[in-house]
Amino acid sequence: QEQLVESGGGLVQAGGSLRLSCAASGSIYNIHHMGWYRRAPGKQRELVARITSGGSTNYADSVKGRFTISRDNAKNTVYLQMNSLKPEDTAVYYCNANAGLSWRDYWGQGTQVTVSS
Repeated sequence: QEQLVESGGGLVQAGGSLRLSCAASGSIYNIHHMGWYRRAPGKQRELVARITSGGSTNYADSVKGRFTISRDNAKNTVYLQMNSLKPEDTAVYYCNANAGLSWRDYWGQGTQVTVSS
């Protein structure tokens, strides 16, 4: 079954840290970009961070210097280390991957991150 499985969300106080993980099932191969998006209540989904198969990264301005994306290609897993969390980081975070010759999009089920003030 082709799927992305996320873990690591939860409730944390402002200033705290969380680490999200997302593992692609073995039937997803030749993965290009992997990334994290989020959707806050009443807002549109936005890109948080993305990493290429070669390790190049880009971040939303709002998380630069606080979040770090990384990936383990051998495990088909992407991570998002989130430090100095703010209440405005509260959202459902979704893992995304593009794979195969057609750059097919895959999405995780979403994991809730709540930052209390």
